[in-house]
Amino acid sequence: MTGDAESGSGQRRRRKLRNLVQSAVLLVGMAGILTICVGTLVGLEGAMWVLAVGIGVMLLSPRLPSATVMRFCGARHIGYYDLAAVYRRLDRMCRRAGLPQRPELYLLSGRHLNAFAVGNREDPAIAITYGMLRALMMRELLAVLAHEVSHIANNDIWVMQLADTISRFTRIMSLIGIAMAVISVPIVLIGEVRLPFSGVMLLIFAPAPSGLLQLALSRTREYDADLGGADLLGDSRALAVALRKIDRLARPVWRRVLLPCVGDGAPSLLRSHPPTVERIRRLETLVSESATPFDEPETLIIPTDVPSPGWWRFWW
Repeated sequence: MTGDAESGSGQRRRRKLRNLVQSAVLLVGMAGILTICVGTLVGLEGAMWVLAVGIGVMLLSPRLPSATVMRFCGARHIGYYDLAAVYRRLDRMCRRAGLPQRPELYLLSGRHLNAFAVGNREDPAIAITYGMLRALMMRELLAVLAHEVSHIANNDIWVMQLADTISRFTRIMSLIGIAMAVISVPIVLIGEVRLPFSGVMLLIFAPAPSGLLQLALSRTREYDADLGGADLLGDSRALAVALRKIDRLARPVWRRVLLPCVGDGAPSLLRSHPPTVERIRRLETLVSESATPFDEPETLIIPTDVPSPGWWRFWW
């Protein structure tokens, strides 16, 4: 038994290190593409200045409070005593993750199954849909929340915001370069200047690899959050069960009957999340650690004052 735990611990460390290295390489690749684009437009020295200003703006820019972000999303705050059993176990997960602040829970209308986290380690929040709350058992819901807590603990929200900013800047540089090339066409035709064909082609196609690297980074962070969530909950199979149920309920009945073995059809390179089958496979191969699993009831008791979709009225 001890040997299995040590093997599982080593397996987790290796996977975490691999995910960290992959994330760093992908971010450096995106930054490299942006640097080349800026350098093509304004030269290497100008590229350094632009990148320095961009990093400064990101570090110094004010962040919206998570409650404000949730308000914009149309989410309703779930009080502690509305889901006290969930909040108590969420407190334990946050202590295990070393978070200084427990995430507040918010409820979104809709029968679809989804959950996401916003904010940072000091001001986190997690939103869950009404459909998720109704469809999952207690342990499955806790596994989903552990996944989101892992995102918060690993600063994945900030990392993905950084990646999105780099990708946006790359698209802006591409548009500026293409506009300059179009404006310069008459001058090129009369032979006054020569348009660098390689630079123009680079600017045209730069957003594509940058976007693919961003999607790859998102998939890597999802794998790492799965691993971290399994550690926080002390149960790697709970999230696998939840993912299987979410995938089954999210697919229309006709697809489950006529195409039971076919996914959503999107190529792996164009996914923001890894294939559910692969996530489940990785979770089920994890060896249980010595962390004590949570003891919770089989069913989730939903408070009677939680309204169903379509009947909500938000007063802010």
